[in-house]
Amino acid sequence: MTAASSWQPILNDEAAARAVRAIAAIAGDLLEMPPRAPKPGQRISPPFSLAEGDAGQALLFAYLDLAHPGQGWEEAALARLHRAIEAAGAIQTFPGLYSGFTGVAWVVEHFQSPELGTEAGNPGGGEESTGEDSAGEDSAEDHDPGAEIAAALAQYLEQPPNPEEYDLISGLVGVGAWALERWPRPFARECLERVAERLAETAEERPEGLTWLTPPELVPERERAQHPRGYHNLGVAHGVPGVIALLAGMYAAGVAGGSARRLLDGAVSWLLAQNQGPQALSCFGYYAGSESASTTTRLTWCYGDPGVAAALFAAARAVGHAGWEREALAIGRAAARRTLRPEERARVPDTGLCHGAAGVGHLFNRLYQASGEESFQVAARIWFEQALASARPGAGVGGFLALHSDADNQLDWQPDAGFLTGSAGIGLALLAATQPTEPAWDRVLLASLPQRRDLGD
Repeated sequence: MTAASSWQPILNDEAAARAVRAIAAIAGDLLEMPPRAPKPGQRISPPFSLAEGDAGQALLFAYLDLAHPGQGWEEAALARLHRAIEAAGAIQTFPGLYSGFTGVAWVVEHFQSPELGTEAGNPGGGEESTGEDSAGEDSAEDHDPGAEIAAALAQYLEQPPNPEEYDLISGLVGVGAWALERWPRPFARECLERVAERLAETAEERPEGLTWLTPPELVPERERAQHPRGYHNLGVAHGVPGVIALLAGMYAAGVAGGSARRLLDGAVSWLLAQNQGPQALSCFGYYAGSESASTTTRLTWCYGDPGVAAALFAAARAVGHAGWEREALAIGRAAARRTLRPEERARVPDTGLCHGAAGVGHLFNRLYQASGEESFQVAARIWFEQALASARPGAGVGGFLALHSDADNQLDWQPDAGFLTGSAGIGLALLAATQPTEPAWDRVLLASLPQRRDLGD
């Protein structure tokens, strides 16, 4: 694999050395882990998934190969991806990005991207074409490893609308994130245009702009009594900021231009109207439009101001909107100031990408690399220090444990090898903080922001 980047490591020598040791411990434990077998009827985070299984671990090994080529990491990455493809094809699953087959498809597409350039362009292990027509269009498509699933997802999007989840983790936005990663190969445009149509069909017109409802039947059962009419979700993982980040990517790619821009303008207008103002501890709550108030979020990616700031920043740069960029930076600065308060850091006891210290550190790292603002670098280093301090040698996966609900719905520290909440994601964030290679893997978080090198006036 090869890569060129203006990305800059941000950890100092001592912290970087600790991060390198933590990454090595994670990778070593992952290599020794036996394959997990799916449980009968398992729908959430099956063993091949991006969130928790082989597909997410393949990303860590691929980026380790970028940092340390020739040490066997590429082989480990391809082995994990091949295993994920086989498992996803062997069991019936659903098209969710993080727990379904779309996540495996996203990793297949990412392995073909210029950033990685792995031999996973043919992850199924088929022979390379040697015929006279090998340079022809039909032959190229025959050897497109994502073509079959792309056709299936295009067909899925042609079905009549239903009250499906629209979010990044499990729903429509996640399918769009996959299609953006596949762009400009066949079916990517068709899928993105259909996603835009679906979003337009399901959008709610409000005086403040456009938004999307999470209906009560899709509200988690434990929260349904609090939200009998549903709510409008304000988190990147499950809500409107994720829609905004996707639409920004679509507009930047030149797909569904007029529709994407209209939806983006309306969504950003609505989201900014939900800002609680300087008197509140957090700029945004967990949700809007519900009888049950939700005023203060933690500093995380899935819900909270760092994720919202990154989504708005992406939208601002996609369309060249200076006002949105000012708003995004103001939200990010407020979050960076909160980082300086020990009580705010204590509210984030976990370490993973989704709602942990490594994920918050990575978002601030992204904002720093994109804007050059020193406060974001300071905040990123603080969060990475917290992530490294949470390691317990010999525990979990590479020394890291994750908070999960047990059988009695009580939070408990458990081993987690995964990308979203576990050690594979922690390793990727630490790698991005210590290596001069842009972490393009965070496109699956819709958190990939332009570096200063790429910015105009």
